[in-house]
Amino acid sequence: MNMISYRRHRFPAEIIQHAVWLYFRFSLSYRDVEDLLTERGVEVSYETVRRWALKFGLDYARKLRRLRPRPDGRWHLDEVFVSINGKRMYLWRAENSHLPVRQRERRMQGFKSAGSAQRFLSTHAAIYNTFYVQRHLITRKTMRQFRGDAMNTWRTVIATA
Repeated sequence: MNMISYRRHRFPAEIIQHAVWLYFRFSLSYRDVEDLLTERGVEVSYETVRRWALKFGLDYARKLRRLRPRPDGRWHLDEVFVSINGKRMYLWRAENSHLPVRQRERRMQGFKSAGSAQRFLSTHAAIYNTFYVQRHLITRKTMRQFRGDAMNTWRTVIATA
């Protein structure tokens, strides 16, 4: 695995990792992350948080995807590729499984370009899905186990960074 370099950054790796985690894990804006860090005594601008999310978020997402088990042959019915008049089309239905992305999109008042949407969605999906647990379907003990496993996975990813 390629090592992520934090050289030439004013802040230690732990602060950068925490800021990126806050931004992608919760429905927060860059300014919200800035406020949370300021409350903890770390003076950082929202623009710096934005740059960290762009620079380090994709690397974290790639490493999380590598650690994820390979998918099996089952398909999910809410995302489908179909052929219409010979053109391959992607059908996507914004249901509950897509709710976190839709909430973030609303908060950001839409994406400015397809590139920025793709960049955000690819990173968001890997990081958010690592921590997402359907709490209503499991016991509290199992949820704690899943949350612990997710944090251990996150620590593994940032430790190799």
